[in-house]
Amino acid sequence: MAEDKILDFLSQYDKKVYQLATQVRGLLIQNLPGIIEQLDLPARMIAYCYGQTYSDLICVIIPSKKGLKLGFNKGSELSDPDNMLEGTGKTSRYVVISSEEIIKSKNLKALINEGFKAYKRRSG
Repeated sequence: MAEDKILDFLSQYDKKVYQLATQVRGLLIQNLPGIIEQLDLPARMIAYCYGQTYSDLICVIIPSKKGLKLGFNKGSELSDPDNMLEGTGKTSRYVVISSEEIIKSKNLKALINEGFKAYKRRSG
């Protein structure tokens, strides 16, 4: 049921954004054990978290007409040796997902794992 709503939401975007977003979803579900996937329609994004508070949030998929971003909660605090993270916000950072190669890269997987480790440190 929830998956249908998510796929329906993503289908509003062009084919490339849809395909990249579904691949990122698979990567997140595969690398974040027991993650909760929540569609946030007003914010037009899909959140990946372990609870209902902001500190439980790992990352968000942000589709748009221009493309796709994977935003990281507290991304400014993550180790990013490959300089994948962009943005100038106080806490959040994002990776522009422009190709399948980025999704399949060990660097993106490492960032997802960094986000998970940071969550575990926050939650004690």
